[in-house]
Amino acid sequence: MLSGLLIGRLSSMAGRVCIARSNAGSGTIGPVEAAIRTKLEQALNPEVLELRNESGGHAVPPGSETHFRVAVVSSRFEGLSSLQRHRLVHAALSEELAGPVHALAIQTRTPDQWRENPQLDTSPPCLGRNKKTRGTP
Repeated sequence: MLSGLLIGRLSSMAGRVCIARSNAGSGTIGPVEAAIRTKLEQALNPEVLELRNESGGHAVPPGSETHFRVAVVSSRFEGLSSLQRHRLVHAALSEELAGPVHALAIQTRTPDQWRENPQLDTSPPCLGRNKKTRGTP
């Protein structure tokens, strides 16, 4: 499941799985990524937390921590709509979303939903900074 293009860290503790993937360039986990992971673990006690720093695929300086994709699998999502689940994630990451994080793609699932489909979606490639720099009318 780990792509050769992504640098991954897999750890399992007390029945939980945490996967970190980065394509920001260096393969190290930066302070924003670490804060996202810690806050989601504390707020949602996830069974699975998969986090990708996708900043390296965007028009940002190397080593940036601005674009992330997260999959959170938690029993706290039982009975909640997708909107309610996303609101829980946004509440946990309000500081990061108000500051350094420009984009956050969120997948939220219950443990049963994750067992049915344990895949993290992929983001489309970045098209550039804006329409003028892409040459689009």
